[in-house]
Amino acid sequence: MPSFACKSCAKEFVVPDATLAKFPGWQPKLCLSCKKQSPTSGAGAPAKSKAPGARAARSSRGSSGSREENLNVAEVLAKYSDGPLEGVFTDGAAEPNPGPGGWGAVYVANNEVVDERWGHEPHTTNNRMELSALINGCALVPEGKQAVLYTDSQLCVSTINEWASGWEARGWKRKGGEIKNLELVQELYGICKRRPELELRWIAAHSGNRWNEYADALATAYRRKVR
Repeated sequence: MPSFACKSCAKEFVVPDATLAKFPGWQPKLCLSCKKQSPTSGAGAPAKSKAPGARAARSSRGSSGSREENLNVAEVLAKYSDGPLEGVFTDGAAEPNPGPGGWGAVYVANNEVVDERWGHEPHTTNNRMELSALINGCALVPEGKQAVLYTDSQLCVSTINEWASGWEARGWKRKGGEIKNLELVQELYGICKRRPELELRWIAAHSGNRWNEYADALATAYRRKVR
């Protein structure tokens, strides 16, 4: 399941694919605990009419409107055509979480695959796989070439783009406790510092974005005999 970072407590939380599929383009901001404490927020997802970009996403020809489908890459290419056509698309998965997991990254130019990588671990977590996918995705892009790296993990985006610099300044310490997957966070942050031509950007999961679905197929290939 896609992971997010709570804007209030900064903790990682996940939202079921089925819930996200009901609200295409919705980006959760609060974990359930913080949402319950907020006087202006209900416990569930926003009403359909309130979901940002919901109407536009539903009218998109490639919008899946469903949860993860466990498609292989050939099936993804046959089914989806929407979304960005340039950049590096990454995804990570673990089921159960923690449990067996995998990661995938694909570098795309002009809607064509330039290069791709994928891998798996027998026991891991969703976020470790998301970070591993981004690290390997960076390696697909030649040094000095500008590229956007897409991930459906808001936690990873916030970690690298917002929090890591402060943690580094404090000796890699965080006010709220330990930094999970510290070695991977440090590695990815180091790459992004050294390579400012790479931009990390969030993309909605399972919303019909062709190359995000392709990266998902790579990340879940360990579950299938066919990539």
